[in-house]
Amino acid sequence: MTGDVWSFSENAAVASEVALAAEGLAPAVQGGPVVVEVGRARDGVRGGGERLVLQGCPQDGPAEALAECISRAAKSLGPAIILVGATREGREVAARLAVKLDVGCLPEASRISSDGKTVSAERSVYAGRVSATLTSPLPCVVTVRPGSFAKSTGATGTVRNYDAGTPEVRVRRLGSSRRETGSVDLKSAKVIVSAGRGVKRKEDLPMLEGLASEMKGALGCSRPLSSDLGWLSEEHHIGLTGVVVKPDLYLAVGISGQLQHIAGMKDSKVVAAVNTDRDAPIFQASDYGIVGDLYQVVPALRKALSARH
Repeated sequence: MTGDVWSFSENAAVASEVALAAEGLAPAVQGGPVVVEVGRARDGVRGGGERLVLQGCPQDGPAEALAECISRAAKSLGPAIILVGATREGREVAARLAVKLDVGCLPEASRISSDGKTVSAERSVYAGRVSATLTSPLPCVVTVRPGSFAKSTGATGTVRNYDAGTPEVRVRRLGSSRRETGSVDLKSAKVIVSAGRGVKRKEDLPMLEGLASEMKGALGCSRPLSSDLGWLSEEHHIGLTGVVVKPDLYLAVGISGQLQHIAGMKDSKVVAAVNTDRDAPIFQASDYGIVGDLYQVVPALRKALSARH
């Protein structure tokens, strides 16, 4: 079977990652990589190969409309594989798209390969403890887990417009508001200092922020500090339902190390941990560990770092 490999995400950063995955798959299906855009081609999205711009579809969704527009184009142009970034909206787009096209949908892929007749996707299961490989015949829809691929640096090829028409949707957007976010970019950080429930008060976080700054790194956290307590924004949350990171050094401070958190940082090059409980699960995932009170260890680390300058 021959055909192109399409890539799509409503998130520009993720779109460039998915585009790189498409570039790697295209030779196997004897096709080319195609970046799918809605309404217009975005300047921030990179990807080698053709750019297919779907005209008539609303740029801001909803997922129902995006899936309908992409399916119309796919039925006409016949791609072999459609890759969709596994963001919150992307997961819904992919599921709806697979149903509309009556094809398989492989979720949360971190590695993808094809023999020209089928596509195989590797994904983590059981909170990252086990890797499973799923296979589907072509054509197929695959969602790509953000952070699994680098961003494409390929030069954009020709732009092709396709009139997808205005889709009829049952969802009506009544309004929207932008969620407040900070400037943290954990995915590109080389060093991450991550705070857990061992931190007693929100007012103590600057102590860890200072350590991260002296190490030229960024501050992250486990789920309780963001989702439960609201001490940090969701963009700081590292874990299965948060950000997946791969820094050169990951320092877990006061984090017990539940499976959901380990799944988000297990691919770090070096992992170090500070915890008062010598039996804490985080030590099983660490290269180095300090059994001690973070309120004594962190100031000592900062003092040692300052002495080196």
